[in-house]
Amino acid sequence: MNTFLPRPVGRLIDAFARLPGIGPKTASRLTYYLLKAPEGESLELAEALQAMRRGTARCPVCLNISELGEDLCPICRDPGRNPGLICVVEAPLDVVALERTQAYHGRYHVLDGALSPVDGIGPEDLRIEELVVRVAGGGVQEIILATNPTLEGEATALFLRRRLEGYTLRVTRLARGLPSGGDLEYADANTLSQALEGRREV
Repeated sequence: MNTFLPRPVGRLIDAFARLPGIGPKTASRLTYYLLKAPEGESLELAEALQAMRRGTARCPVCLNISELGEDLCPICRDPGRNPGLICVVEAPLDVVALERTQAYHGRYHVLDGALSPVDGIGPEDLRIEELVVRVAGGGVQEIILATNPTLEGEATALFLRRRLEGYTLRVTRLARGLPSGGDLEYADANTLSQALEGRREV
């Protein structure tokens, strides 16, 4: 924290700077913007943050972010979705990215990360066994592995393919329309749509 700043200002700058994609300069700009903004704007932001923390939970089926108190998330509740088609993603933001394409009409499974031995993330740290339980329950015809096209994402997809051996279902991977080393959340809707359409067996 900068010692020449009032402590509340420095604390907020430090808090913003810890967010992904926000450096010290942007953190300072956001803080000073809120200092100049009407008090109601700052309070609305604070209340929205509190409501987000207190009012969200994980869907017990797909593990995506859901509203607290709801039995299932809106996607798992939707009768128009194909329950036999499950798209496996690393994070909730990937669900948002794929939904923007309006090309996918199945359901999801959120892993909460990817395998990364360097970072100490193994299979037990991801929601892999929950996926296996869903598959073992029957009714699943296809699993789409939509992990990111990174070294970690590819390793996770390979592990999942091996873990699902023995079950009668189709396992596909998103097509290579996605840039290697990129994240789903940054891909445009057209690229994601083409990747979904061109998925392949793995």
